[in-house]
Amino acid sequence: MGYFPGPDGAEHSLDPGRLRAAVEQAAEDLGREPDLVFLHNPEHSLREAAPHDQEALARACAALDAAAAKGLCAAWGVASWDPSPLLSLIDKTAPGPSVLMVRAGLLVGARTLDAADALTKAWNLGDGQVWGMSPFGGCTGAAVWARIDPRVFLRDSSRLSRVQAAFRAAYHLPRVDSVAVGPDEPAHLGELVDALVGEVEERTIQEYRSLLRDRSRGQLA
Repeated sequence: MGYFPGPDGAEHSLDPGRLRAAVEQAAEDLGREPDLVFLHNPEHSLREAAPHDQEALARACAALDAAAAKGLCAAWGVASWDPSPLLSLIDKTAPGPSVLMVRAGLLVGARTLDAADALTKAWNLGDGQVWGMSPFGGCTGAAVWARIDPRVFLRDSSRLSRVQAAFRAAYHLPRVDSVAVGPDEPAHLGELVDALVGEVEERTIQEYRSLLRDRSRGQLA
């Protein structure tokens, strides 16, 4: 939700009326209420259509919460590629999402990781309510995965491949309970499921995040 076709291509919107209409259309297309609908990349909607409207996010959240209360969907969430701009717009009096989905994995920068953690806390989200997406930055065949060995983040690095290790580490960068992927073949999905047996070395994860923050501060300086 929040992402609509427009005359010039894709168009983002936080308009409560359009959001409600989109939920109704989704229910009609499915023949039942959706289990979960996402407010898609609200930071884009704010930047493009409502850069000075501090209450736009709260109204959009209230509209989706009302849709759920009326049985148009079972639950709603927020999916954000760059959650940093949302931090200053959280209204504690407005309804919060049931699920937050954010970018996860080794290609995510310190700013986004920290913002995801802050949003999780601001919306008081618990177990099962924070999801990750795009753990490989779009493609497991990218050159970066041949240059680095993510198995350094695992306690027993011999059990999994580099891709499997990257997927397993994504559950901790930031800490999420589920990770959405779109494999082309069932066998690839099976490999990722098998990766869940790997144990992540928490100390290495924390050291890595500290290094990311130090590098980020250096770049800003």
